[in-house]
Amino acid sequence: MSTADASPPALAWDHPRPFVRPVAPGPQDIDGLAHTNNAVYLQWCERVAWAHSQRLGLGLADYRRLDRAMAIRRGEYEYLLPTLLGDELLLGTWLFPGDARMRMERRFQLIRGRDGATVLRGRWELVCIDISTGRARRMPPEFTAAYLNPAEGVMGAAGPDGPDGPDGRSPMPEPHSR
Repeated sequence: MSTADASPPALAWDHPRPFVRPVAPGPQDIDGLAHTNNAVYLQWCERVAWAHSQRLGLGLADYRRLDRAMAIRRGEYEYLLPTLLGDELLLGTWLFPGDARMRMERRFQLIRGRDGATVLRGRWELVCIDISTGRARRMPPEFTAAYLNPAEGVMGAAGPDGPDGPDGRSPMPEPHSR
């Protein structure tokens, strides 16, 4: 079979129902080693996180109105493979409940389209803060309704780029072993 006849690889997402957005490195994203600069991955994660939040019904205007925000307390990234100029990539994200009062977790997985390889995994520990003071505060009902309600997409409600549906908020397995 020729490569033109080959089917695209199945995507091995770490968890069910990711919220997915396509990304691709442009010339401005490439560093001196001819790879995508690591800082670009962080920007992509931030963009997909905001898109997911907006899909769940909470945007920056809502954060300001409520004087609350989910702030990154800790971020971890595992850079597994380089990406190159023009690579077509899919960035998936999921929300996981933390203590359901002040904390939750967001995870990321970046998959290269041509071979289905995972090139990056990331994880944010998030804490709800009062925007005015910067102090940790309990999540307002609007946050718990959007971010922790399985019918509203906790643990990965997808937009038009992926499957959509409720999830049972059960503990999620660790990522597939490599």
